[in-house]
Amino acid sequence: MLGIGLVNMLVALDQTVVSTALPSIVAELHGFEYYAWIASAYLLASVVTVPVFGRLGDYFGRKRFVIAAVITFTVASVLCGLAPGMLFLVLARGLQGVGGGMMVGTAFASIPDLFPDPRTRVRWQVVLAAAYGIGTAAGPSLGGWISQHWGWRSTFLVNLPVGAAALYFIWSHLPNLHRPRAGGVKIDWTGALLVALALGGFQALIEALPKDGPTTANLALGAGVAVCAVALLICERRATHPIIPLDIFRDSQLVTLFTLSFLAGFVMFSLIFFAPLLLQGGFGLSPQEAGLLATPIAAFIAIGSFINTRIVIHMRRPVTILSIGFTLLLLASIALAFARASTPHLWIEIPMAAVGIGLGFVLNNMNVFGQEIAGRERFGITTALLQSTRMVGGMLGTSIVGTIVAHHYASVVGRTISVLGAAASAQWSPRLSDPRILVDEALREHLLAELGAAGLDAPALLDAARDALVQAIHIGVMLTAVAALVAALLVRRIAHITFRKPATPVAKP
Repeated sequence: MLGIGLVNMLVALDQTVVSTALPSIVAELHGFEYYAWIASAYLLASVVTVPVFGRLGDYFGRKRFVIAAVITFTVASVLCGLAPGMLFLVLARGLQGVGGGMMVGTAFASIPDLFPDPRTRVRWQVVLAAAYGIGTAAGPSLGGWISQHWGWRSTFLVNLPVGAAALYFIWSHLPNLHRPRAGGVKIDWTGALLVALALGGFQALIEALPKDGPTTANLALGAGVAVCAVALLICERRATHPIIPLDIFRDSQLVTLFTLSFLAGFVMFSLIFFAPLLLQGGFGLSPQEAGLLATPIAAFIAIGSFINTRIVIHMRRPVTILSIGFTLLLLASIALAFARASTPHLWIEIPMAAVGIGLGFVLNNMNVFGQEIAGRERFGITTALLQSTRMVGGMLGTSIVGTIVAHHYASVVGRTISVLGAAASAQWSPRLSDPRILVDEALREHLLAELGAAGLDAPALLDAARDALVQAIHIGVMLTAVAALVAALLVRRIAHITFRKPATPVAKP
């Protein structure tokens, strides 16, 4: 459990440390259009690998895959830190996502193998909560401090000591538990390939449509995604050992849980990746100040998880805890959507804390509830699909919110500059429309000097750009509030869940 906890910390550190450093990364490597892809590349690769390795873990045992995952993730972290350009970084993040997907699909599914009794499992979630809490609590402030003093590249190297410790404990102490099976297993590689093509094409379509509209290329891409989805359904129906067993979707409660996981990912990743941009670019705070303000999200995920482990097993209807969690996310998103640069920091930290508590109530419980509904034979694939749908939600959330932010910001800045006349607009609009001027101090000072030399009111134009970014991010945050509201209403579709004691797993000598 200590090894699995360190794996959880590895994932948490990567999410929070890197998200805080994102503005600095964009400032150095350029390419704001790739801002969302730094998150999306990781999420997309994870989405593809989670169900594949979750299913393989069901068949062959999980230990070997957890070990391979930690090694892949750690090596990819080094490549991220050495990235010479944005495209290389996005590709390295994709490799990191492969390792992260393997970890999520196998390490978390090892917990019900170790603790078949769900009540015991809920209590042991404290270990995961503590590890995730340490990683996420330290992440924002650590990422801000490191990126400010040692540069953003060092934020990826934080994963190295944690990865080494996780590898030691997993290698030395995690038992190789598996269920006996009759006959051989024919791995569904065609299904895995179709999952990758369908999800990858869908992600590309989400990115391209808002930018270019329904062009011939985008329509062809959409048709390709539809063909891959249909082919996947046909393939999984015929496969003897499908990567995604379709009959799992006949259970309406599991489908509801998958939908809730999707919405939770939409809210969580959107807030984690765009809150630092709001605080740094919109409010003009330093990376360290922004990291400290975002810390309550991380710290209170752990606190919410601790509270959850104490109360959920005693509740008459345990799924009520999900309604409470999503309601907190709804209220927090609304509060952040109305936050301004003049808002006292305490009134920013309170909704950040509410986000953390809400996620603490939601994330671990959905795994336990899904495992109880699905049964031991499908612990791995159910846990993997819950993680995958969460990542798909995060992938779409960061893409949609990123597109909204980029387009609204550029539109507002363009309209503001247009009052100066056509010539001034053509000269200054492209430069002011680049949000890097709001997070890169050297670039900003250079632009302000040029605007002043041209006889323009540089501070007023900069303030207008900040206001435009705040407006754009507020629109995105309101979208997360809608997602949280839908989730809170959907929880009532889950019937009462009673924890039961399953059979003891079989250990491989």
